[in-house]
Amino acid sequence: MTRPQIRALLDQVQAGELTPEAAHDRLLQILRQPPFEDLGFAKVDHHRAIRQGFPEVVFGPGKTADQVAAIAERIVAAGNSLLVTRTTRDVFNGVVARVPGVAFHDVARTITLSAGEIPHGRGTIVIAAAGTADLPVAEEAAISAEIMGNTVDRLYDVGVAGIHRLLAEHSRLTAARVVIVVAGMEGALPSVVGGLVAVPVVAVPTSVGYGASFGGLTALLAMLNSCATGVSVVNIDNGFGAAAIASSINHLS
Repeated sequence: MTRPQIRALLDQVQAGELTPEAAHDRLLQILRQPPFEDLGFAKVDHHRAIRQGFPEVVFGPGKTADQVAAIAERIVAAGNSLLVTRTTRDVFNGVVARVPGVAFHDVARTITLSAGEIPHGRGTIVIAAAGTADLPVAEEAAISAEIMGNTVDRLYDVGVAGIHRLLAEHSRLTAARVVIVVAGMEGALPSVVGGLVAVPVVAVPTSVGYGASFGGLTALLAMLNSCATGVSVVNIDNGFGAAAIASSINHLS
């Protein structure tokens, strides 16, 4: 059971459509169900949506296609939405054979399926990417944020090498409730955006760059040392992590 389903149950009691005793029995039935399902190689956390507002997410690398497909099948069978990150089309082919209706997003390298009712975020999450080379991470963030119930506005190729491209979209930035900024190389873009907006900025360093970028470490350190207020930083290439934080902020009352 998801948070919206629990809320709907309580609303039914308030409206007199369901007795407190009946609601109590249904809640007890849910609570008696095991919080996770043991597949041997994985323990699928079916209570994640209740605790955190979104079901368990499957990290693709290190898992076989059969393992991802089996986990995905159980998540969907429990009535939850599905998100698999950092995966391939070969894995998708294995998943779609067991879970019809799933979609593969080539640039984001994600598998998704929307199921059930997910509360919608209160505002818009803007995702600003410095360059086209940053799009795989930016799209991972965008697809993740969308399936978590958020409106997403993509603002791509607006890096500091041509700052006029970013400034021309100032109204879109200021209309956001949260901004995710994705950048590699020297990682300067989040500081610039942080100085332009009055909302939280979630910075994502990418591994894009030449040798001295050290696989994204240069961008990570630059973002951690930002002098702009309101900038937080996730790990290198972690578009999903940025989306999870931004979604949590966007769903706050």
